[in-house]
Amino acid sequence: MIVTVTPNPSVDRTLEVDAIVRGDVVRSRGLQVDPGGKGINVARALVNNGVDALAVLPVGGAEGRQLVDLLRDRGIDTAVVFIEQPIRANISLVEPDGTVTKINEAGPVLTADEIEALLDATATAAVGADWVATCGRLPAGAPDDVHARIVARAHAAGARAAVDTSGRPLLAALAAGPDLVKPNRDELAEAAGTPILTHGDAVVAARHLQTLGARDVLVSLGPDGALLVTADRVLLATPLGVQPVSSVGAGDSTLAGYLTASDPADALRTAVAYGTAAVQLPGTAMPGPDDLHPELVRVTDQIDLDAPLTGVPGEDARLGVR
Repeated sequence: MIVTVTPNPSVDRTLEVDAIVRGDVVRSRGLQVDPGGKGINVARALVNNGVDALAVLPVGGAEGRQLVDLLRDRGIDTAVVFIEQPIRANISLVEPDGTVTKINEAGPVLTADEIEALLDATATAAVGADWVATCGRLPAGAPDDVHARIVARAHAAGARAAVDTSGRPLLAALAAGPDLVKPNRDELAEAAGTPILTHGDAVVAARHLQTLGARDVLVSLGPDGALLVTADRVLLATPLGVQPVSSVGAGDSTLAGYLTASDPADALRTAVAYGTAAVQLPGTAMPGPDDLHPELVRVTDQIDLDAPLTGVPGEDARLGVR
């Protein structure tokens, strides 16, 4: 069982458009409505591939009721914390070349009692779980240490804890000693306070996060694959023959894949297979077994640390790869 926690979930509407023209009427060619939020995406990817997952999330308003229905329709078990304000409804506009423009609402303001209820629900769900993955931005007004407190609750219940967030909440979570953190290139650069231009830069920055409390660091590098830094190993996984369609949710799928395996090399290979499959699917679709091709992922510990990364700094944020 893998538990995911999404403090700021959403209902995501993805519209396919020919082009975005400011000030004009833009008509869509297709619509997809999905349950959204990084932890929910992780749960969706897991359940699609036959892995037991439980999604912990706050729910409020008509959007919250719709979200619960969407999750139930996809066979995802939930532990719901009811809140006063409605959750977010987000819109993604996808152009034919794969460019994604996202319009995200700020989301609800959770009270201190509602945050405590979310922590309590996580602690209960974590009993007997293998992992607790806490993911995404925090709701408006939430203290920076919410992810850190979730890590502490997971450890107290005997589960391992993974964190996928950014900024001050990521730095706060590091102090709680998470078993895994999964920044992308831009988030890693922000957390370490240094540009990430080469594989060596990424390794040095990941080691810095370890000095701050992380055990293992999984860095998603967009077109360059992913890097895993543990206490005694550095591994690089690169995919072959990728034709991206939509990068939304690719990082979440990557994390889901990693959590399904125990050996570091197998976990990294599976992670990149999940992430690669996700970018080749439309909208926020999560991959299933037929989409995964781990045999097309190369994993090595022979890394040219001076080799420049081919992606552009800031590209992950622009493409929504988080």
